[in-house]
Amino acid sequence: MSPESQDRRQIERRRTFGIISHPDAGKTTLTEKLLLFGGAIQLAGTVKARKASRYAASDWMAMEKERGISVSTSVMSFSYAGCAINLLDTPGHRDFSEDTYRVLTAVDSALLVIDAAKGVESQTQKLMDVCRMRSTPVITFINKLDREGLPPLELLADIETRLGLECAPLTWPVGTGSTFKGVYDIQKEELRLFSPTHGGKIRETQMLITDLYGEDPDIRLGAQADALRADMELLREAGTPFSRDRYLAGRQTPVFFGSAVNNFGVRELLDSFILLAPAPLPRPALTETGDLRAVAPDEEEFSGVVFKIQANMDKAHRDRMAFMRVCSGRFTRGMRLKHLRTGKTAAVSNAVLFMAQDRAGVESAYPGDIIGLAGHGVIKIGDTFTERSYLKYTGIPNFAPELFRRVRLRNPLKSKQLQKGLEQLAEEGAVQLFRPLANNDYILGAVGMLQFEVIISRLAGEYAVDAAYEEAKIEAARWVACADKAVFEDFTRRYRQDLAVDAEGALAYLAPSVWKLEATEERWPAVEFRTTREIG
Repeated sequence: MSPESQDRRQIERRRTFGIISHPDAGKTTLTEKLLLFGGAIQLAGTVKARKASRYAASDWMAMEKERGISVSTSVMSFSYAGCAINLLDTPGHRDFSEDTYRVLTAVDSALLVIDAAKGVESQTQKLMDVCRMRSTPVITFINKLDREGLPPLELLADIETRLGLECAPLTWPVGTGSTFKGVYDIQKEELRLFSPTHGGKIRETQMLITDLYGEDPDIRLGAQADALRADMELLREAGTPFSRDRYLAGRQTPVFFGSAVNNFGVRELLDSFILLAPAPLPRPALTETGDLRAVAPDEEEFSGVVFKIQANMDKAHRDRMAFMRVCSGRFTRGMRLKHLRTGKTAAVSNAVLFMAQDRAGVESAYPGDIIGLAGHGVIKIGDTFTERSYLKYTGIPNFAPELFRRVRLRNPLKSKQLQKGLEQLAEEGAVQLFRPLANNDYILGAVGMLQFEVIISRLAGEYAVDAAYEEAKIEAARWVACADKAVFEDFTRRYRQDLAVDAEGALAYLAPSVWKLEATEERWPAVEFRTTREIG
């Protein structure tokens, strides 16, 4: 086999996806079970057992372990059935939607987890809005069938109405809660019987290959066999048949049912996922002339884009790790890469692959893989790396924050540590740091209160800084720009008290009230007030 054919084979076996859900739908539990069935871990942790020594492999921060929530994106790579899988476990809390958005720019598909008892929830809708913007293919796993929940037809109607996705069920539940007997594989015509398997080890589900109209379903299911036959007749008559083309276009979602905590339905989901989900897809990038073109994964030249920065994954070394999605070509250890933003070229010999906080050196990587580069403050979110050509990957924005706090340092002798900590944590993108032109304050902007709590916790734990917050009289932030230099100089002189620079040096207007923002926009029509800013 030629080297080109070998590289193409490696690309075709990649599956890179993000797992998303509303908080408490079971996303982290499902992530653990996917790793378990994929052989990446031998014993699944659980975020519920907070006093135990085991935690979810994807939750590595101290706050994540204490609270049983995911507040940072974890990347986990493993092999399954001949495929190389890159799983990105996104923050489950709504306050970290920006991090989730950036993750979704780096994946080729998504796995949506829905609680069978609650159906579509508010955060589910927000995440699907992001997927819809990028036409991301989505597979749905309806979880917690071992608990009392909504009827499956009602759940499908909820998804179609509120998320605007056609539902094509590929498995179907027999009962819920105390009457849950198993799931029927519609395509394979296999009935899998449910047996509770709490804990971290795999126990194979009992399978019954049968004609639905034979004797076995009646023996195993009793009266529920007739209900299952009626459901299958209804789906054949009025259901939506699965179309891989519509799924890949982001218009239809294949639906699976199961119970992640009981390891039930997970293997079937994983088996179907590697068959249905797309291999690495082309990605848009700007050329040196400013033209937008799609970069194909099988192009010979290497290119990649940084979509996440994480500080202090290894607290002993105070590291800053840049997460880079390989977009084209083949990465090999020691190859020389051009850092587009700085224009510098250097050999990269210390790249790593991830298993949450753990990492291993990488000799080679292909499109779809996520590799880590030691940042040391030089690499930023949105940065592009190539071998030779000018390419700038697009579509990774900052969003205007909605909440603001002024940081107060309790120990003035720690001012340098505070500055270093805030700058490094702001690089990750979970919060935005503003420095007013008129004073030396540190203003943090976020979309949710939990983000502020995380920063204070991490300042204490990772930088030994004791800090608190004060109310900031700010209600809105907008990045400002103007083509007319004279007008912009006049604007910045008049509004100096309300202007600040963010961590990237971009100028922002921090409005003390929404009313003043609207009045200022009306008074200065030549000035752009932007709610988003392209990173990089």
